[in-house]
Amino acid sequence: MKRYIIYAVTAILSFATSANAQFIKADVQVSGLTCSMCQLATEKALKTLDFVSDIKPDLNKNVYILTFKKDKNVNLDQIKSKVKGAGFSVSKLVATVNFNDVKVSNNTQYKFLGNTLHFVNVPSRNLNGTTRITLLDKGFIPDNTFKKNTVEIKAPGYKTGQVGGVRVYHVTI
Repeated sequence: MKRYIIYAVTAILSFATSANAQFIKADVQVSGLTCSMCQLATEKALKTLDFVSDIKPDLNKNVYILTFKKDKNVNLDQIKSKVKGAGFSVSKLVATVNFNDVKVSNNTQYKFLGNTLHFVNVPSRNLNGTTRITLLDKGFIPDNTFKKNTVEIKAPGYKTGQVGGVRVYHVTI
């Protein structure tokens, strides 16, 4: 009986934590696109992600607007991998996240739906509703910007994207 109670409490706590934030969409800027065939190859690769419900390319800006399925775990590294697998690189990823009363400040971490966000260079505030966050990690920004950031950003695991064996995304608002 105790085992069932522990499972029930764990399930409730997991749901409560995941209910405080949800990825809605992401604007993924891709570098290296030179033609419509490049655009189609990248779009085709991104369509294979099971958490993506819709993709709208903007060829003038080399941006793909990905809309995510509700209550699906979003893996930002898989987005980067799909773009790289198509022969290109992510030069910027801005995710729109729906937060529900989440307190953040500089160098705080927030975990939800299998993701850990480490906030960098943000003032203390409560996040409510949709908020755009920009990824600062390697592979989500140009290499020269990442190199510059490694000198300025002293957040744990910034150089590796790992803290204690856990993937951490460094973000700013």
